[in-house]
Amino acid sequence: MSLSTPKTTEQLDRVVIRFAGDSGDGMQLTGDRFTSATAVLGNDLSTLPNFPAEIRAPQGTLPGVSSFQLHFADHDVLTPGDSPNVLVAMNPAALAANLRDLPRGGVIIADADAFGKRALAKVGYAENPLEDDALESWHVHALPLTSMTVTALADFDLTRKEKERAKNMFALGLLSWLYTRPLEGTRAFLRAKFAKKSELLAANITALDAGYHYGETTEDFAVSYEIAPAPMPPGRYRNITGNTATAYGLATAAYRSGLPLVLGSYPITPASDILHTLAGLKRYGVTTVQAEDEIAGIGIALGASFGGALGVTTTSGPGLALKSEIIGLGVSVELPLIVVDVQRGGPSTGLPTKTEQADLLQAMFGRNGEAPVGVIAASSPSDCFDAALEAVRIATTYRTPVILLSDGYLANGSEPWRIPDVADLPRLDVEFATEPNATDAKGNPTFHPFVRDEQTLARPWAVPGTAGLEHRIGGIEKADGTGNISYDPDNHDRMTRLRAEKIERIADTIDDLQVDDPRGDADVLVLGWGSTYGPISAAVRSLRASGIPIAQAHLRHLNPMPRNTADVLCAYRKVVVPEMNLGQLALLLRGRFLVDVQSHTAVRGLPFTSTELVDVLAAAVASLDEDDLDSSATTIQEGASA
Repeated sequence: MSLSTPKTTEQLDRVVIRFAGDSGDGMQLTGDRFTSATAVLGNDLSTLPNFPAEIRAPQGTLPGVSSFQLHFADHDVLTPGDSPNVLVAMNPAALAANLRDLPRGGVIIADADAFGKRALAKVGYAENPLEDDALESWHVHALPLTSMTVTALADFDLTRKEKERAKNMFALGLLSWLYTRPLEGTRAFLRAKFAKKSELLAANITALDAGYHYGETTEDFAVSYEIAPAPMPPGRYRNITGNTATAYGLATAAYRSGLPLVLGSYPITPASDILHTLAGLKRYGVTTVQAEDEIAGIGIALGASFGGALGVTTTSGPGLALKSEIIGLGVSVELPLIVVDVQRGGPSTGLPTKTEQADLLQAMFGRNGEAPVGVIAASSPSDCFDAALEAVRIATTYRTPVILLSDGYLANGSEPWRIPDVADLPRLDVEFATEPNATDAKGNPTFHPFVRDEQTLARPWAVPGTAGLEHRIGGIEKADGTGNISYDPDNHDRMTRLRAEKIERIADTIDDLQVDDPRGDADVLVLGWGSTYGPISAAVRSLRASGIPIAQAHLRHLNPMPRNTADVLCAYRKVVVPEMNLGQLALLLRGRFLVDVQSHTAVRGLPFTSTELVDVLAAAVASLDEDDLDSSATTIQEGASA
């Protein structure tokens, strides 16, 4: 009898794992549960769910592959990782779709049972890559995950198909052992999910435990790994997605302003989870209405604002286009309105489940007439909470629609979030008009709805039914002050300029654009907005570690921009602007500040990788060095000629 070699545990500082399989294999659930267990252990993390738009994509095909990538570490994590260290492939399509992202020497854990001839043929494999030398550059663990799951569930009164569905739990158990993740959180989740289906509950927990115990006993894995908790400020944390953070931010802002929140929304990927989350917050003064279409949704929201509530609507790019007329109405009647645009790949239906930043110009100008609104953008999943608070502050203070830009990467991605003490959050006090503010021709008290605050230019917010404050409202141009219908050319010019100036005055209450330039000697500034913050920050960190000086700044407020934006841009010899579009912010910066920024763009439906940006930014720095050499050479030549 031979004794097995005792297993050891090694310490790692970071790991990137990608779970990939058919869209029916439960990869999003598996990744989500692994992420929750990782958050409990105190690791910093970032995730990237990636799934087809179809409810049930063609089984076993490349378009049907669903994946979930998680980067967790014992230090500050900025991105979900450029490439995985470990690929869990539940079928040949998952392997074929993701192998190019896995560096040589990476680990592949594959369900060998799924690599039959028919499944291989669907993705163009003539031979089984698990059995020939096609994968010799990687560490491959070809495991019969499906059959081991079925065997573990032999005593359950379930069909074979029902037993096979639990293979994702077996895989989760195995990976949980491999990276010392606790199982209790997943058990609790399963008990809640299958509370009324005891047989399925027991089967899934059994499969989860079987995968964990397989890792403990098999000779396929001799080592397990630990990743220490990341240092974080003390406090209570939870894992949060961008959509959940947005919903909580809106509800919190409504509470801090003393207003009821009314959401009028139509379900659309990837914004729907905001509607779902807010629908569960009725006890906190939140009313949600799932409208019949996008236009009805924003109509409900604007009507709620007219009635004295905080009107909110949520959407993605195609829906934002449909809402444009009522956003313009909100500009005309000058009422607070929050429009959350969770951007996705376009145009038209485009890439519903993929990310993009291509709605900036639509947010800025996508309405008829001169109809400026406040525009801000969140930079990370947890930052969506703070961005929502800021959107509400601007909308209620300046009586204007505000478009809050998120995107699919932020919406579905997650990270640890330090839960704030609500008492420490800023108050968003709102004052309603309560009495007349003018006199009529006979000297009697009356109410003029467009008498403006001297500082903000905001008009009074009068709740319908308030005695003595009756006034006319609508989309036709109104006379300055009285609000009567007016076709006077000079009045229209004046009102148009007042509405534009009101938006510009938002800049009086926002912070200056902050520049991170530790040494103060950088010649290149990288300027981003929205979800590019993580990849840009990771690239900047890498460049500085190699001794290359580079400055970084990130815009939250896009309309208006901070007062010092021009000064920041002009302080550097070169400004690089990475965007997941074809250069929309770059266009705005060039047009407004006459600075020839260098645009770096991509519209692949995926966030930038930090490696890509390292190359772009290093080249930008090197080009300045070459310019210096050329200039020196020219000076020498001119001196020699003289």
